[in-house]
Amino acid sequence: MTALPFQPRRLALLLLSSCPALLATVPARAAEGPAALPEVEVKATRLRPLAEGAGPTSARLAGLKATTSDTAALLQDVPGVALAGAGGLSSLPVVRGLADDRNRVQVDGMDLISACGNHMNPPLSYLESFRVGAIQVFTGAVPVSLGGDSIGATVVAESAPPPFAAPGQGTVAGGALGAFYRSNGAARGVQGEAHWASERLSVRYAGGVSTSDNLRAAKDFKPATQATWTRSGTHPLDANEIGSTAYTLRSHSLGFALRSGEHMADLKVSVQEIPRQGFPNQHMDMTDNHSTQVNLGYTGSFAWGSLQARLYNEETRHRMDFGDDKLYWYGSARNVAGMPMETHGVNTGARVRADVNLNERDILRVGSEYQRYHLNDWWPPVANAMMMSPNTFQNLHNGQRDRMDVFAEWEAAWSPRWQTLAGLRSSTVRMDADPVQGYNTMAMMYGADAARFNAASRARTDHNLDATLLARFTPDAGRSFDAGYARKTRSPSLYERYTWSTNGMAMTMNNWVNDGNGYVGSIDLAPEVAHTLSASADLHDAGQARWGVKLQSFYTYVNNYINARCLTSCPPNQFNYLRLVNTDARLYGADLSGYRVLDGGETLGPITGRGTLAYVHGKDTHSDDGLYNQMPLNARLSLEQKHGPWTTAVEEVLVGAKRAVSQVRNEIATGGYALLNLRSSYDTRHYRVDLGLENALNRFYASPLGGAYIGQGTTMSLNGAGAPYGIAVPSMGRSVYVALTVRY
Repeated sequence: MTALPFQPRRLALLLLSSCPALLATVPARAAEGPAALPEVEVKATRLRPLAEGAGPTSARLAGLKATTSDTAALLQDVPGVALAGAGGLSSLPVVRGLADDRNRVQVDGMDLISACGNHMNPPLSYLESFRVGAIQVFTGAVPVSLGGDSIGATVVAESAPPPFAAPGQGTVAGGALGAFYRSNGAARGVQGEAHWASERLSVRYAGGVSTSDNLRAAKDFKPATQATWTRSGTHPLDANEIGSTAYTLRSHSLGFALRSGEHMADLKVSVQEIPRQGFPNQHMDMTDNHSTQVNLGYTGSFAWGSLQARLYNEETRHRMDFGDDKLYWYGSARNVAGMPMETHGVNTGARVRADVNLNERDILRVGSEYQRYHLNDWWPPVANAMMMSPNTFQNLHNGQRDRMDVFAEWEAAWSPRWQTLAGLRSSTVRMDADPVQGYNTMAMMYGADAARFNAASRARTDHNLDATLLARFTPDAGRSFDAGYARKTRSPSLYERYTWSTNGMAMTMNNWVNDGNGYVGSIDLAPEVAHTLSASADLHDAGQARWGVKLQSFYTYVNNYINARCLTSCPPNQFNYLRLVNTDARLYGADLSGYRVLDGGETLGPITGRGTLAYVHGKDTHSDDGLYNQMPLNARLSLEQKHGPWTTAVEEVLVGAKRAVSQVRNEIATGGYALLNLRSSYDTRHYRVDLGLENALNRFYASPLGGAYIGQGTTMSLNGAGAPYGIAVPSMGRSVYVALTVRY
């Protein structure tokens, strides 16, 4: 394969050497600095940002980390957010009916990209749940300063900020050690964090190991089988065992930060290894995923405003093959070993943003972003397999996707009652890919498709434009009303534009939506353009401490929505072969959330009732077909009691039956369900204990967004006996969890 232009040692040295130079330009705090404090306070009071994300509080985040190793699952409480099932570490947030590449996901300021034809390594999987310091979702008419190359929400996940010693404190050191166990799947793990800091320098290490066996459903959902001819021999799969749900994760992160006055430079170097992760809704499993991140940032405050800058590089080596629950030794003589697939992605980015305080009323935000992404995806030949030899199959050969953005945004507080925001973003996306080849040159297998692809003009340049208008009316301390419009654009991904083979086996290996079908892309796909109208009403007590109710509604029309059509025909009740096409789509819905604090007296302490309700409906306006992976009506209700260091909660999850499905994909309908979760924690300065029961009543159910179950047996054949159509991936049965964190 052609080498990718990446030199990690040289980049790391460049970033490290730039830290002293950067700090040398940082001015020391002026002696008269305190005189500017009243001006900062006035601005904070008068300008409550129009763009406000939703996410778990720090206390809730700590409790959620005990229940999951999947970072996307930390968003489960956010109204309008659902989770599309994948591996145990890699589910995808679906926000108001839009998922995956349609949402912008930033991890510690980096725009990460899934380097896999099945999207087994989505951006949030690169930040382990135990390292998350904060995670938020921005929905509705997202401002251009937070958007870009997306048509849906923006998810911002950040690791814990660097600690520093207080003035006059000298140096500080500390850390934490934690461990957890979850009974379903026997998931277990340990993680640790240690830091040392002075007033100017901070050093932090975080690392951990976690592993899980296969999950168990609440009841038998298939016959018990003996998985034969696997990589490790033979082993049984019980009737309630959800095949291909095991995983192992190892990670290390080292961070440095230098601070001078109101200025800080930070450098993070992270290494993550996932040597195995099964996928119950994919024909393949992840057999290795190695990621290295180098991330340099700067933030500074000046008399005129603030400045942020970031430079990063992320490299992924990714491998897929059949895991232990899927047929490894196949062929009539059982002498064909697996189907190895290799991916190498290099993602380099830079961004700079300035927030300029024009006056007490107006803020101007300007910025620029650059991203350079190169990807190779190749499948080595397989001995004794005529269809998969003698050449290397080039699924994506030197794929390139480079993006350059500039944006400007004006936010104004016209009066204590009225605020507005207006912004524009221009984006240029350049894409290309080199000629490809199949396993062989036989026309009926790969030759004809490769010849057509290689003869085509593959370079594409998209000039995209985003715009946002927002307004807020706050008549008094207990009410606020928001309304907005956003035009957002997303160019196709490399896989959507450049997957080329219509061979059935090759198509099934390109499926990033977990529906069991096979896909082929199209070079001529146009960018998606979404027009979103949103409105919300937020009612609460004056101090926002006792009660609150928020209703948010939205309507989105997408021109050139990238959807699927039958390659030839789509018989019902089976997996099929599909091609990507542009069409138009419409999505609308509403989210309702609220809370009420009750006085439980000295005996019980405060008791808080919380609830969310979400509805979304999506349709292809050309075919009148339902959009794929739309969450049915769902609600989450909880009662939480706090008394001293104790926090105890009872939670009910209610999900309606999924009947509106994508017919072209033969999407599987699912039934409604109700789940009961019980949680308790004891949190002190020196330690925290979490204990809980998930799915306490052991209800059997399938998540509406869990995809098709192809987690065992003969999965390479689209409709083989080992991958029967019609089984939705069942969800986990009852599970007891316990977690302990000791701080020092």
